[in-house]
Amino acid sequence: MSTLIVVDFDNQYKANEVLLELLKLQREHLLDLEDAAVVVRTQEGKIKINQTQDLTLTGALSGGFWGLLLGLIFFNPLLGWAAGLVAGAISGKFTDIGIDDNFIKELGETLTPGHSAIFTLVRQATPDKVLEEISGYGGKVLRTSLSKEDEAKLQEALNKGNSGEA
Repeated sequence: MSTLIVVDFDNQYKANEVLLELLKLQREHLLDLEDAAVVVRTQEGKIKINQTQDLTLTGALSGGFWGLLLGLIFFNPLLGWAAGLVAGAISGKFTDIGIDDNFIKELGETLTPGHSAIFTLVRQATPDKVLEEISGYGGKVLRTSLSKEDEAKLQEALNKGNSGEA
């Protein structure tokens, strides 16, 4: 079962920095992210959402492959490829896996202008090493499915960055 963690940062760029750090930790096999998204609320109050999974592109590529294959069977590979590309892109656009898009939008609306937040869905992690790496970023836990004890450990690690310790 995956764990949801949402952390708010007091500037527009910090959530992206943390995402890059988490992706580095994933490459080092210290973390397994199922999904992640960064929400930025600009000073003007506009919400910008950047998700790590682009299902439209994935669907288009998959649909294009299957359309080309079916097109070869029925002697019209170009038409099959085009139809598969469009069908795959449409299905990818309307498929929602990972963190619910509406949840991201709703919580993003509650951010203070000039803040950013990172939404992560973590399959598994090496907590002590991950906490050590993200402790310098600061932030405040907004939502989580962690136990109260683990949430407190996460907030404590984030507080080190809030207070200027490292």
